[in-house]
Amino acid sequence: MSEKVIKAALLGLGTVGNGVYKVLNSQREEMEKKIGAVVQVEKILVRNLKKAAAKVEDPSLLTNDWKSILEDPSIEIIIEVMGGFEPARTYILEALRAGKHVVTANKDLVASNGGELLDCAAEHQCDFLFEAAVAGGIPIIRPLKQCLAGNHIQEVIGIVNGTTNFILTKMTQEGMEFSEALALATELGYAEADPTADIRGYDAGRKMAIMASIAFNSRVTFDDVTTEGITHISAKDIRYAKELGCLIKLLGLARNTETGIEVRVQPMLISESHPLASVNDSFNAVFVRGDAVGDTMFYGRGAGEMPTASAIVGDVFDIVRNIRFGCTGRISCTCYKELPVKKADDMDSRFFLRLQVDDRPGVLASIASVLGNNDVSIAQMIQKNKDGDLAEIVVVTSKVREGNFNDAMMIIEGMSVVHKVSALIRVYGD
Repeated sequence: MSEKVIKAALLGLGTVGNGVYKVLNSQREEMEKKIGAVVQVEKILVRNLKKAAAKVEDPSLLTNDWKSILEDPSIEIIIEVMGGFEPARTYILEALRAGKHVVTANKDLVASNGGELLDCAAEHQCDFLFEAAVAGGIPIIRPLKQCLAGNHIQEVIGIVNGTTNFILTKMTQEGMEFSEALALATELGYAEADPTADIRGYDAGRKMAIMASIAFNSRVTFDDVTTEGITHISAKDIRYAKELGCLIKLLGLARNTETGIEVRVQPMLISESHPLASVNDSFNAVFVRGDAVGDTMFYGRGAGEMPTASAIVGDVFDIVRNIRFGCTGRISCTCYKELPVKKADDMDSRFFLRLQVDDRPGVLASIASVLGNNDVSIAQMIQKNKDGDLAEIVVVTSKVREGNFNDAMMIIEGMSVVHKVSALIRVYGD
């Protein structure tokens, strides 16, 4: 019996595209037994034909003409690894309208236009899969949509950016300051030449928008996510966190509350006993709490050529199985609710606050009074090092509405006895 062949086109041959090409080739001999067919890369869309020719065994696969792919009826699957918003969005929509199935790793596009793309896929009974868009090689989209579908998901919390996790790990384990750790991350290839999307929290914010949409069955876009980066975190903050039995991590946090969805990415103190506290270097992890399953955690490489390619090829194999059994488009958009997304001021948080103040009687009491007048309850208040006429105090609050805390801080920052707000970091947990 001759083998069944499913033809695919690869859009892009950068780091991830090259990884997909390698993984598909490495799986060639086992595909028919695994999925009942062989996936054959028919064409690869690139910008520079000459440069790309060195990466493939057969340069005749290369093209810079999108229409030649779109109008080829034999190509059933499009694998988009170009990145960016356009022309990726246009190509994906055109492919879906032409009845072609799509796999993408494009978190920017899915976080902003996921609803549009999923609706288009459903209209044309096509598969649109994006496992690699959130956590690289870590399976999380399919578990949320399928394996954990019997749960009401209460919370998703994750370390979903390897660059920032590497930086904070070096600051924690080796006492580096932020600039030193960033320089090392850049030297080792963990950070891009322009690391803004990572260190400002934007990359993690896009991933949290995608996961929140799926976990809570209600559309969340990147614009809904409150984001804060790690550029202001110091080695002293990390030392003080350790004294409190905590580590500082850049956490993505999505909660489904009675008054709406909370979605944020912020550096937070997290207890050393929490499973996420042991996730170090460039590794990622996602911790999910459901009403039936309880707590689960997914851990592994969140980015990179081969881990991301692993997730993409997994999606391709899923589509091939669906094609074989005539059940494509069976899981499209799962956002059937319209839940409100809370503004930052309406979220509840605990805070770690470090201040430089006058070292004289009554200062602690006056600060405590301002916090209390704004319904901010103090869990701990400690006087730390003295420097001449100044003292350093550390305040850890109980959970408080962020708007109330911000009102208190406006007053505190204007007090003559307060010389500097050295740190203001959230604390995860109750």
